[in-house]
Amino acid sequence: MSKAYWIVRVSVRDEERYPDYLAAARPAFEKFGAKFIVRGGAFETMEGSARDRNVVVEFADRDTATACYRSAEYDAAKAIRQKYAEADFIIVDGA
Repeated sequence: MSKAYWIVRVSVRDEERYPDYLAAARPAFEKFGAKFIVRGGAFETMEGSARDRNVVVEFADRDTATACYRSAEYDAAKAIRQKYAEADFIIVDGA
């Protein structure tokens, strides 16, 4: 099985509260072996539209990436994220 990735583009509405999401998501990331490849950072939009932050998270495979997203641990964090940010979120298989 190939690795799988969360690709997330985020526009944060409340910079002061957004760290609450990151703290709440940590147990899910640890449980499912998430490895951050890209976490914010400077970028240049070459085509199309962009959001404030870009994140790429690696998982062992698609089943693990999906299980993390659907887990009780991440569900609680997701509710916080959705209060303080808007996101485009996909899970994609690696090459």
